[in-house]
Amino acid sequence: MTVRTDKPALSVSAVGHRFGKREALADVSLEVQAGRFVALLGPNGAGKTTLFSIVTRLYQNRSGRVEVYGHDLNLTPSRALAELGVVFQARTLDADLTVRQNLAYHAALHGLGGRAVREHILALLKRVGLGERADEKVRTLSGGQARRVEIARALVHRPRLLLLDEPTVGLDLAARADIVATVRRLVAEEGIAVLWATHIFEEIANDDDVYVLHRGRIVAEGKAAMLAARSGASLAETFRRLTDREAA
Repeated sequence: MTVRTDKPALSVSAVGHRFGKREALADVSLEVQAGRFVALLGPNGAGKTTLFSIVTRLYQNRSGRVEVYGHDLNLTPSRALAELGVVFQARTLDADLTVRQNLAYHAALHGLGGRAVREHILALLKRVGLGERADEKVRTLSGGQARRVEIARALVHRPRLLLLDEPTVGLDLAARADIVATVRRLVAEEGIAVLWATHIFEEIANDDDVYVLHRGRIVAEGKAAMLAARSGASLAETFRRLTDREAA
């Protein structure tokens, strides 16, 4: 399915943020188009989580503008956030509830309930390969399975934009690959737009749009293959040169 819109799924324009005297983000601008997988690549401490906290309105940006499908996050926050699903780096499921109960509770927070929502929840769990685990407690799941539940939970209210902040941290190679494949299927088959924050180069495909964030600033942007071609090296080596240069 292809989602057609004349507005970017996410538009971040000249966003800045400080924690006291420390500048966490400076003049950050990026776009995520509908139906695209966009990678936000940066080392630990680059500002990825801070940017996600601003887009999800956990923090108030000190400067700049954020729009989700044309809805200004500060002027019409409810409309903007309704289009947004989030998987945070920290695990946030209730381990003592079942998989189904975790999703139902999240749906209730959005004012959603009833038979149609229950059917939607089961369909989402099947979509991420966990339909048969719906009535098992989260504590019985592996780390990769719990992440897939979080992805399903983020989609309960039918958002068109999904943010994932280092979603594969702490997972083994097979589980990481499974999470990436699950999200890419959502992009290809459902037309969902994705902003994927990572520092793992293997999670990025040549055709992905990439923004390199370092020390709170975007230091490069473009298709992954194009960024590598510009420097005549791999994406990993290109990233190392960019961040070494910025550190100098």
